[in-house]
Amino acid sequence: MSTEPQTFEILLVPEHVVEGSADDAVRSAVVAPTGQNGASGYPRYSGDGMVADIDPVTRTVEALLVDGSELDYGLKPVLHPRT
Repeated sequence: MSTEPQTFEILLVPEHVVEGSADDAVRSAVVAPTGQNGASGYPRYSGDGMVADIDPVTRTVEALLVDGSELDYGLKPVLHPRT
């Protein structure tokens, strides 16, 4: 049985925020695996208007589209596993 989460919550927070919690987020989305790999080579997750390539080992967002566009300057994604 895999211990990797099947879904993640992505919080978009201002870059100056150190930890990034739900209180800091300007937007959030719960994303689930699509079964495909993205252009980065990592598994692709999507949901709530966000499409992300996520490295499941390091739990790092390697690529992110928000409503079909690249992430705005001044924002960064913070990833939280969901069970």
